[in-house]
Amino acid sequence: MTQAKIIVAGAAGRMGQAIFNAAREDGVTIVGGVERAGHRAVGSAFGDGEITDRLEKFAGGGVLVDFTAPSAALAHARAWAGAPMVIGTTGFSESEEAEIARIAKAAPVVKSGNFSLGVNLLAALAKKAAAALGPGYDIEIVEAHHRAKADAPSGTALMLGQAAADGRGVSFAGNMRLDRKGVRDEDAIGMAVIRGGGVIGDHEVMFAGASEVVTLSHRALDRGLFARGAIAAARWVAARPPGLYAMADVLGL
Repeated sequence: MTQAKIIVAGAAGRMGQAIFNAAREDGVTIVGGVERAGHRAVGSAFGDGEITDRLEKFAGGGVLVDFTAPSAALAHARAWAGAPMVIGTTGFSESEEAEIARIAKAAPVVKSGNFSLGVNLLAALAKKAAAALGPGYDIEIVEAHHRAKADAPSGTALMLGQAAADGRGVSFAGNMRLDRKGVRDEDAIGMAVIRGGGVIGDHEVMFAGASEVVTLSHRALDRGLFARGAIAAARWVAARPPGLYAMADVLGL
């Protein structure tokens, strides 16, 4: 597997620290980290370098791994100028998603709402189940995360909803339901959100028929799970041509 050097955007955050630990365990070189201007971690040692508020300091130095916020991640992607990126940030608007797709025409980018093997397998199974079970089974997705998570539904829940919609052959954007009034639409894909405590990430896809209910679920027990996946994605994307890739591409699913 390709030996990668990484720069971590959001270095002082939960995922930044998890990526730091996973990279050390995996023997990946950590060139340095990035945080917003004025953050107390700026100037702190980080891997072989330090945490800075100037991404350009690391230009061309490796794979940028970004777990920040949509506005910051988009600014980082613009500034990274054709170099490889792994984007785990979620909550982008449609226009922001479109801009990332344009950036990926000149740079290899892995973007995913979730970097775990289990969740990506769950998405593949959800797509197959939606196709096999058909419109007689109503699709509902339930997700739970810690109280500090800002975006809702989660990027993972949206990924699962898209997979189910693809399997059913319907538009996810046109059929996603975040609230419920009146009788259920046949092709509706319901999204329920829970925020509380320190929940790392629970996701369930339910297919409810008239005589049975089929459920597919995943529970994250360790945030390092996502970090290890992001490191695998960084190794993989380092040697890829420009394009927008998903974690399913990294895993060969």
